[in-house]
Amino acid sequence: MSEKTFPFLKFHRALPSEVPVPVRVLGFAEIHAGFANGDGTDQAARCLDCGNPYCSWACPLHNRIPQWLKLVQAGRIEDAAALMHETNPLPEICGRVCPQDRLCEGDCTLEEGFGAVTIGAIERWVTDEAIKRGWRPAVLAPKTDKRVAIVGAGPAGLAAADRLVRSGVAVDVFDRHEEIGGLLTFGIPPFKLDKAVVRQRREVLEGLGVHFALGVEVGRDVPFPSLLDGYDAVFIATGAYTSTDGRLPGQTLPGVHAALPFLIANVRRLLGTERPGETLPDLAGQRVVVLGGGDTAMDCVRTSIRLGAAQVSCVYRRDEANMPGSRREVKYAKDEGVVFRFNRQPLEIVGGGRASGVRVVETRLVTDGSGRARPEAVPGSEEVLPADVVILAFGFQPSPPSWCAQFGIETDASGRLRVGGTGRLPLQTSNPKIYAGGDTVRGADLVVRAVHDGREAAGSMLRQFGLPAA
Repeated sequence: MSEKTFPFLKFHRALPSEVPVPVRVLGFAEIHAGFANGDGTDQAARCLDCGNPYCSWACPLHNRIPQWLKLVQAGRIEDAAALMHETNPLPEICGRVCPQDRLCEGDCTLEEGFGAVTIGAIERWVTDEAIKRGWRPAVLAPKTDKRVAIVGAGPAGLAAADRLVRSGVAVDVFDRHEEIGGLLTFGIPPFKLDKAVVRQRREVLEGLGVHFALGVEVGRDVPFPSLLDGYDAVFIATGAYTSTDGRLPGQTLPGVHAALPFLIANVRRLLGTERPGETLPDLAGQRVVVLGGGDTAMDCVRTSIRLGAAQVSCVYRRDEANMPGSRREVKYAKDEGVVFRFNRQPLEIVGGGRASGVRVVETRLVTDGSGRARPEAVPGSEEVLPADVVILAFGFQPSPPSWCAQFGIETDASGRLRVGGTGRLPLQTSNPKIYAGGDTVRGADLVVRAVHDGREAAGSMLRQFGLPAA
């Protein structure tokens, strides 16, 4: 094998430069810059262009990864960005927040032995660079007389808006927040996704003709029947904002906080849009314990470090290999000083007038043939972890609007909207004029899967309208 024939032998896997830990924990800036001095091209050249591209199959969007890596290698940045947008309406966002280690890069042929192609970093860099150069997604069809209302400006709503407006459909997006993005803006910390990136995507979408009605709550400020009467279809993408109840004794004590309100309050503080009742706890010099093992827990521990906590621990009931959070995020958290306490099941939050610790029990994983190994308590292993602040990050449930039942929109027992099935188009609800996708259908899930749902729902609406899909 030669370096000329196999560039992965010459160019080792490398991410863009990383801000040193002592510097990055002082603020909320993204910790990686873009590629420079041809590094992005060199990294793209590592792709083997497999005959069966496992990376594309592992991606929920089935992005045409080897094809756009070839374009990057040839220096055709704008063409690569255009190809990315054929399958992914939000590539610069997915490039930042997707768990590539569990998706495309995890299935890269080079992952074992040579290190996967840095697909996510290249995706992010290409889109940033193309937009900086003035490139924009193309409008694919002339305007039609069709109109769609989208409820929710999160990733599913934004993806649907992109596909519809580029296919000639007029789109109005309603969201109760003051900025677009949903949890992209208010849930994901800026060190993972700079909010300027989301604002830039808003400018791109508005340039295509999407209209945003922000600070507007459907059902309160705009009656839902007016959407059914005034539009040809409605897409519901209201997300999952309801915290899963861990039912821990002591969880109502002062000093105990739910993860999402904590993260939202911090983002609003940084944006200068604080609201009454959204109080960010003062963590300076405090001992913080975060309960949970997903990406939201990682967001909470890394945010706590930046808010000056003296000690931050993450408690998870299974081992590290079974954590649902991205391995990359776990590494970053460890680098920044977070202490992980694996195989610990929280039993109770203790304290007098305020939280002072978390009583936990050690666990071991047992299998009974029914699926994922379950944690089992080890007798006599209980202990109390001291804590001044406890953050609950047990996950989130969908937040179906109260008017769903009134208009024949079926939900399941957990509140997820039911879509598809016999006689329905993909992502179509029991009301044929209404579609839904993202976390409101799946429950709390990955951004990339919400983008997939928005894209596919737009395709179903175009099919219903008798228009060609984008």
